Amino acid sequence: MKKGLSFQALGKFTYRFRKLIITFWVLTTILLGFFAVKLPSILSGSGFEMDGSFAKVENILQDKFDQPKSSVMLVFDSKEYSPEDAEYKSFVMDTIKKMDGVDDVVDIQSPYDVPEKTIKENVSFASVQFDKSFGDLKKSIDQIRDRMPEDNEISVSLTGGPVIAEDMNTASQHDLARAEAIGIPAALIILLFAFGGLIAAGLPIIVGLISVASSLGLLYFYGQTTNVSIFLLNVVPMIGLALGIDFALLLVNRFREELHRGVEKATIISVQTAGRSIAFSGLCVFLGLSGMLLIDIDIFKTVAIGGMVVVVLSVLNAITFLPALLAVLGQRVNALKLLKTKENTKSVWHSFAAFVMKRPIIMAVIAALVLGLSVTPVKDMKLSIPEADALPPDYESRLAFEKFEKTFGEDELYPVTIVAESKNSFLKDEKSLLALEKLIKDLQIQKEVNKTESIFTYTNQLNGSELFQALQTEQGKQQFSPVLKPFINDDTAVIKAYLSVDVTGDKAKQFVKKWEKEHEGLSITIGGVTKFNQEIFDEIIEKAPYGLAIVLITTLFILMIAFRSVFIPVKAIFMNMLSLSATFGILVWIFQSGVIMEPVDIGLMIPVFTFGIVFGLSMDYEVFLISRIQEIYEETGDNDRATLLGLTSTSKIITSAAAIMIVITGSFAFTNVMPVKQIGIAIALAIFIDATIVRMIFVPSLMKLLGDWNWWMPFIKRKEKKQSGTLS
Repeated sequence: MKKGLSFQALGKFTYRFRKLIITFWVLTTILLGFFAVKLPSILSGSGFEMDGSFAKVENILQDKFDQPKSSVMLVFDSKEYSPEDAEYKSFVMDTIKKMDGVDDVVDIQSPYDVPEKTIKENVSFASVQFDKSFGDLKKSIDQIRDRMPEDNEISVSLTGGPVIAEDMNTASQHDLARAEAIGIPAALIILLFAFGGLIAAGLPIIVGLISVASSLGLLYFYGQTTNVSIFLLNVVPMIGLALGIDFALLLVNRFREELHRGVEKATIISVQTAGRSIAFSGLCVFLGLSGMLLIDIDIFKTVAIGGMVVVVLSVLNAITFLPALLAVLGQRVNALKLLKTKENTKSVWHSFAAFVMKRPIIMAVIAALVLGLSVTPVKDMKLSIPEADALPPDYESRLAFEKFEKTFGEDELYPVTIVAESKNSFLKDEKSLLALEKLIKDLQIQKEVNKTESIFTYTNQLNGSELFQALQTEQGKQQFSPVLKPFINDDTAVIKAYLSVDVTGDKAKQFVKKWEKEHEGLSITIGGVTKFNQEIFDEIIEKAPYGLAIVLITTLFILMIAFRSVFIPVKAIFMNMLSLSATFGILVWIFQSGVIMEPVDIGLMIPVFTFGIVFGLSMDYEVFLISRIQEIYEETGDNDRATLLGLTSTSKIITSAAAIMIVITGSFAFTNVMPVKQIGIAIALAIFIDATIVRMIFVPSLMKLLGDWNWWMPFIKRKEKKQSGTLS
């Protein structure tokens, strides 16, 4: 098949049925836009859910020990009164009474039910328990907030996992609106400088918005069958706007260049050339995101699928709807001129590229040193799973949670939950009960364990044999019945181990991994916050390299097919990985050094998201630039001339595209949800590095150094070198 024939056919089809295609996209966007508006209502949780020991223990506790499916906390505090004062008690009990009738509440535990655990200094908390899961409590949370009383001397605040997740959803919607209010006008200004006219500048904005609206509408249906992370609400518009605008920018630019040939010819050539580049670019982004599907954690799967959906729709939009619209507009695409644009071949880019190509070795070394220095802080990167501290600092649920943690202490709040299962009932088989006692004693001598809580904690220091004998009598059963219920149910026992080390640190993670095994004939399953963190981290560490390998290998082969070259794809991947590493180094400096802001850990998903998104986006510019260089090389057979002219002819549009990408993603730096802020800054940084050091220095210097070997491919004959111009 002749190269580009399929895209040429698509261009002809698009021109012929232009009005029908426009009608289809308009109606589809209106329909899907209706569902896009409803998407926030079905988003739930951070997305850090996976099948594993943590989930298994949670199910056991719910099924056998009556642990609620979810709970929230009412945190009480006062500077005037202590929890023993009548005024304080009255306020607490009145608040709890007001919660009667809240949907799906199964129990409310007052601070005075277990004061040794729920009261400390002037702070106390009540636990409101539900029979519904984490993501189904929006209505109940709203009801609680409406019923919470106000008192000038005693305060009550609502917090807990479901509340934090709901607030994260609200904050994400506010952040999205703020980012769009900054990013879209900034992108329009850049487009005006690129094209000069309102019509040409407005088209990419329209394409980006259509891509986002239609994608969010489709994802609403996806969310009906699975849990969808709240971070989807920011990531999809971020990718969709940036990609949709960038793709449209490339195609509109090519259409205007070819318009002197006539509208039909310009439409066909635009789809055949820029459309082909857009399709390959979109495929690279798609593959970059697909690597996240291997990580068996909900947030990575949902963001990957959301990103892949918006990439596909952005590509389809750019190569069907946009050329159809351009075909209808014709010469009017240049209407409503506000600025005069100069098309000067001897641009600053031309001069700089020529300067670099005359000194390729020294320029490549300088670029490598700059990036190498930027990479060094990566070794100090600290990753953590976003919790309440991801919320804006003034949110009530965050302030209450921080007070709760500070007062009661992480080591007391987050014990390791150990579920021991026996082949026989602990209450009917002395050997099983003795094995449980031995397990507890072995745990207590571990240096990582501060104390344990189990059935033996509340049995008046009876040993295993004595407890077993006591439980064989009616008097013993009645005496120990209240403490049996939380810790033993037939063949299943629960032990809580309170750690002496950081509950989310490496030592704690190693501890829970080491102890999840058979011990004294008992099958051990471990849960709790420490196990949750260990499983999440291990899943990413184990699966991410496979995802990375698949993305790199598939991208390599796709680019080899696209450019019929071995060295260009290898070079592109190497430069991409180097610039991404430099980005992570700068990210560590910004967020962890304390120079710019209060030190904060990098969100665990940020490196994976950034790689998945930026790897493909960077290839977007690489494909567009190298495609133009390839066109000229195939006409002239002169690598140096093709590189110089390719860089010159695409410099303005690639610079504009990169600037748009930076303002769209960088606008999320002004948001308040920390992981969203981090990913926005990370992508903007990566694109900036790619558009400056990589595109301006590495590409021309390495293209010059490799010469005709850039285009070497086994079994493909290179063109004879024709007359070339000078590098000036």
